Amino acid sequence: MIRNTCTRSGELVTISGVRLYFRNHFLKSLKFRIIFLFVAVGIIPCIVLKAVILESYESRAVDVLTAQLQNQCTILGDQIGAGGHLDTGLTEALEGELEQLSSIYNGRIMLINSQYQITEDTYDLDTGKMIVSEDVIQCFEGEGTKIYDPDNRYIEVTSPVFVPGSEQVAGVLLASVSADAVIDSLDVLNSTAWVAVGVTALLVAALAVILGTVVVRPFARITSSIEAVSEGYDTNYLHENAYTETSLLSEAFNKMLGRLKTLDDSRQEFVANVSHELKTPITSMKVLADSLLVQEDAPVELYREFMADLSEEIEREDKIINDLLSLVKMDKTASTLDVKQTNINDLVEKILKRLQPIAAAANVEVVFESFRPVNAEVDEVKISLAITNLVENAVKYNVDGGWVHVALNADHKYFYIEVADSGIGIPQEAQEHIFERFYRVDKSHSREIGGTGLGLAIARNAVVLHRGAVKVYSQVGEGTTFTVRIPLSYVV
Repeated sequence: MIRNTCTRSGELVTISGVRLYFRNHFLKSLKFRIIFLFVAVGIIPCIVLKAVILESYESRAVDVLTAQLQNQCTILGDQIGAGGHLDTGLTEALEGELEQLSSIYNGRIMLINSQYQITEDTYDLDTGKMIVSEDVIQCFEGEGTKIYDPDNRYIEVTSPVFVPGSEQVAGVLLASVSADAVIDSLDVLNSTAWVAVGVTALLVAALAVILGTVVVRPFARITSSIEAVSEGYDTNYLHENAYTETSLLSEAFNKMLGRLKTLDDSRQEFVANVSHELKTPITSMKVLADSLLVQEDAPVELYREFMADLSEEIEREDKIINDLLSLVKMDKTASTLDVKQTNINDLVEKILKRLQPIAAAANVEVVFESFRPVNAEVDEVKISLAITNLVENAVKYNVDGGWVHVALNADHKYFYIEVADSGIGIPQEAQEHIFERFYRVDKSHSREIGGTGLGLAIARNAVVLHRGAVKVYSQVGEGTTFTVRIPLSYVV
């Protein structure tokens, strides 16, 4: 029992998988939709055209037959009315014409007098009987009628018989003829039309399959190229110019591929920089330790001096590791910001108060200017980290006796923080790289100051997480200005 149950379950899973594959891959494929569109565009108009033509033919055939019958009845009615035969009875000649007309159209003709009595019936079934119907009454009012009943396959026509020399109706000719000829011809045309539609459908389907295959072929080549890239970056870029869309897609793909290569190079460079930055303090500490070990009777003052150097290198290592951890945490918590309403004025004042000792030690004046109260939805920890790094960077890379000006402003949508300094400035060619990790404009001077090359990268990441932007304007020897723009309301 268990074996059978497992087997059936497996079969059900297989069938379900086939259905899922059919629905998700075949029905959603561009090729299937192109084929379906071509078939629909080719066949639906044919079906509509067939219906219109058959309906037009049926209407035209019935109108022609009705007009002929009415014309014959009018001529015969004029002859009956002119001879006054409604009262005296029809002559043999008129009866012969009546029978002939009935035979030609394979129908039945009745003559009705003013008392609604049937005086002549080509079928000799209702002669002498009364007939009162809407069509007969309407015809006695001077208007002939016509009826087409496709279900019962007949056409009925009434024609008034006038009194000679007046508009008075003396009788009615009621003709009921078979519509078999019209309907049989319609059936033949319908069968022929369906054959034509079937042949057209086959031709259209074959053409649709060919065109669908040709149309999606460039996309198949693009897919192959992308699969090749997924196995390893290819030196050949994608150049598929069969259509405007494929050309645009190729350009977008090439841009993405270039960006991926740039990111890959950046990651490799980042790993190399991390290794170098972490190795340098360790190397320094090893050299200091080895120097102490080779000296057997080193004085205490030398030990203290070397220990101070070791402490500085350890502090430097700790700062690099802490900055790296800040970057990693920021990347991991990109989608889980602790956003809440924050008074930005108070936040900036707290940060500047905390950095005041560093500015005083560097003989740099820090000035804060607030144009209006600003409240925004931000992650206070990350925004504090961004502002701290920008201001600290402005203080460290300043001149003796210089200044740092921090300004806060806002409009209806964003708030703006500007950090300007009178420092050494950044060369034009280096400004696009300063937010990269471990990038330093002057590496020797940065190491003397104690920078790790991660501060601006941390600041930019924090701003970007808040859907903001940071820009830099700088002149060598004149100073640098960082402008931060962040939305007042955080929207995911």
